[in-house]
Amino acid sequence: MSNIPTIEEQWETWIAQNPVDQVPDITDEQLRSALIADLEIVSKMAVGEYTLYQKWCEVQEKFPSSFEETLFGSEHIMKDPSQKEIINNARKNIWRPESPDDYLKLKPTLIITDDSVTEMGDDMGYGAVEKTSKRTKDLPLKWNAVRTFTSTMKNNSNIGRNMNFMVADEITGKYLGVICISSDFLDLTPRDKYIGWEREKKTQGHMINYTAIGSSIVPTQPLGFNYVGGKLLALLCLSDTVQKSWKELYGDVLVGVTTTSLYGKSKAGGLSQYDNLKHWKKMGYSSGSMAFESSKPTQKMIRQWLHKHHTKMYFEWYGAKKGTGQPYKRDHRNRSYHFTYRKLHIPSELIRCEHQRGIYFSPLYTNTNEFLCGKIDDTQLVKLFDTSEEYLTNLWKEKYAAKRIESLKRDNRVSTETLFYDDLIYMDWEQVKEKYLPQVGR
Repeated sequence: MSNIPTIEEQWETWIAQNPVDQVPDITDEQLRSALIADLEIVSKMAVGEYTLYQKWCEVQEKFPSSFEETLFGSEHIMKDPSQKEIINNARKNIWRPESPDDYLKLKPTLIITDDSVTEMGDDMGYGAVEKTSKRTKDLPLKWNAVRTFTSTMKNNSNIGRNMNFMVADEITGKYLGVICISSDFLDLTPRDKYIGWEREKKTQGHMINYTAIGSSIVPTQPLGFNYVGGKLLALLCLSDTVQKSWKELYGDVLVGVTTTSLYGKSKAGGLSQYDNLKHWKKMGYSSGSMAFESSKPTQKMIRQWLHKHHTKMYFEWYGAKKGTGQPYKRDHRNRSYHFTYRKLHIPSELIRCEHQRGIYFSPLYTNTNEFLCGKIDDTQLVKLFDTSEEYLTNLWKEKYAAKRIESLKRDNRVSTETLFYDDLIYMDWEQVKEKYLPQVGR
């Protein structure tokens, strides 16, 4: 039995502890003006620029810095010295080849993190990946550092199930990238058509729990550029380790994995790392859209405005809990923003734009579709291909990495750049655009 009070009991306690008369009074016009000012800027950005802008905003918020006077003059210094140590150690542990053929020595291993730690910022240091333990208490800090500073995509947590894996070289302990396997998207029309899925089967039949999505598939650099390391990580999303971890943590057999491309049709050349990748099938493109976000100060104004003028709804979004301890309203932040935009009549063209992403699906069994449609049970599943890390790694080396590095050597284009974005901490937006915008979606 849950000890969590009923919603009405929670409301009585919450309103007594969060009196409305102590909340700053923000008028409709004040909030509307702030929202339009923010959204008019970001809604004019192309997808790649907006993605980079969000990354810069994320880094500026999570890793604040300021100019301070030191013995050596005015210096740009991080406000939390422990964060600098974490970042420096993460950067030092990124795999760097000493010669172009060093990829042949790699032996990738997936190490799942402990979900009890989700934020960076404590004083735990970073070292080489431990070879003796599959779970270490500081591994989530390492994962977050690599995820934040090696990808232009904002490091957001996902709703529902999440398994974070550090991908490392078993021999050297150096980092090759990060993977997050999450609860799958409920509705992706091209994928659902391929499977033959009806929505009732996915939801009431809970069959959506037997598939997952690779929500973060991020190689470190120069592995990604020189050796198409993103293809390696995409293949490892299908591995025995991922499948066994899903079964162990959630009790469901993993029979298929979904992912989507970040830039879709907007990317130059139109191709993603998943195109023409063995064991991954391209389903088509999403019909969804991309939502623009206002600045953090304006988001704070939204919450104050909701608290002051729509108090009961604000409580249900940000205060109330289910009997399980989870938030009372799913996806509460987006729900509250959409409500605000409607109430204040924010123009739709400032809120979102059409952005199609490529959809990819990998069935892990010959009869994955039959299982997901409820025609067979899990005892009848027949494996489609070898999902051992050894096979998937060798496939990457022989079919993809070898061709890529040979092509770069012929053209004298082999990169030594790590593209570790920690310098965003000290840069303004114009400096970020000049340095990194040409690299987005490379």
